[in-house]
Amino acid sequence: MRQALLTFLIVVSTSGIGSAQSAQMPVVEDFEPASTNQPGREYPRVNSEGRVRAGISAPEASRVQLDISAVKYDLVKDENGFWTGDSDPQDEGFHYYQLWIDGATVPDPGSLYFYGASRWGSGIEIPAKDQDFYALKNVPQGQIREHFYFSKINNGMRRCFVYTPPEYDKDTSKRYPVLYLQHGGGEDETGWPNQGKTGFIMNNLIAEGKARPFIIVMDNGTWRWPENVPRPKPGERPSGPWPPQGWADGFRKTLLEDIIPMIDASYRTLADQKHRAMAGLSMGGMQTRVITLTDTDVFSYVGLFSGGSFSLEDVNNAPGFKENVKLVFVSYGSKELENAVRFGGDPRANTEALKEAGLHTHFYVSPNTAHEWQTWRRSLHAFAPLLFRE
Repeated sequence: MRQALLTFLIVVSTSGIGSAQSAQMPVVEDFEPASTNQPGREYPRVNSEGRVRAGISAPEASRVQLDISAVKYDLVKDENGFWTGDSDPQDEGFHYYQLWIDGATVPDPGSLYFYGASRWGSGIEIPAKDQDFYALKNVPQGQIREHFYFSKINNGMRRCFVYTPPEYDKDTSKRYPVLYLQHGGGEDETGWPNQGKTGFIMNNLIAEGKARPFIIVMDNGTWRWPENVPRPKPGERPSGPWPPQGWADGFRKTLLEDIIPMIDASYRTLADQKHRAMAGLSMGGMQTRVITLTDTDVFSYVGLFSGGSFSLEDVNNAPGFKENVKLVFVSYGSKELENAVRFGGDPRANTEALKEAGLHTHFYVSPNTAHEWQTWRRSLHAFAPLLFRE
């Protein structure tokens, strides 16, 4: 159980152990530079099977490996000191990866950098059959604003990103609902705007008339070990309940006492419970679960993306939840459900039990994906049209 829970507090690490070679199958030679490459860089490349072909010049190195999806693949050096090698086919969507050069982990100089696994590093986009829903299109574009503010709770400056819909600056009398959208463990407030494609997803949904325009706030939910809970020694697994008691308290106070008041003061919001939603992926989903069960008078719509579920007991022990919450949305990747990477009971059964008890619930499964960004992009795409429908 503890190991399963740990999965939800970190982005799946790309530092897999051991070495693997691509399966002995003919490789389709239709590789093209990845869309996530730095301008003009030919590597890494992706083919129609979803294989990644890494390439780097390292003439003095003795061993180079591509490390993606917790598997390492040996690269081969040519007479000019240029190393290349292929991965097995990857799931559609975004993946963190890195290179190993003589035992040292390094970012790939060919890729753009993304914050995940608690560091800035390489990422790659595997083209998806349904990528149209987050494509950049010739439709009215909203803005993602970088917003710095002072936090009384943390006694320092913080940053969040705020999505405002395309029409926001045209009619300055109109007010909007707000979704507070949280990232996963080892990520930060850049995750949803960059890896999550939040702006493009919303612009396209709004242009198609499928979602009501609303504001989205993406802040940093990274948590610190609670001071009143003994910290495990290095290398030891935590004892007692996991996550530790009070782990979400710091962000909860920051959200309720700093972030929400700041957003309501700075943007034209509909500043009441029925026009406020909270959702998150993985760790952010776990934070959403804790906060919305505790503060049932703050949020009306709730989304957990690969972040557990609500049991009937949870809801019965949370006064006001049944009366105040208009929607409970729970989602997972199909491979997560197959591999039982979940906690707190069967999420589908839990969600169905809430529906039978009279709550409005929605259970979504992303096909052929695991604990990864394509699952969460699809989750947002399915969640957003259900919000703030009067």
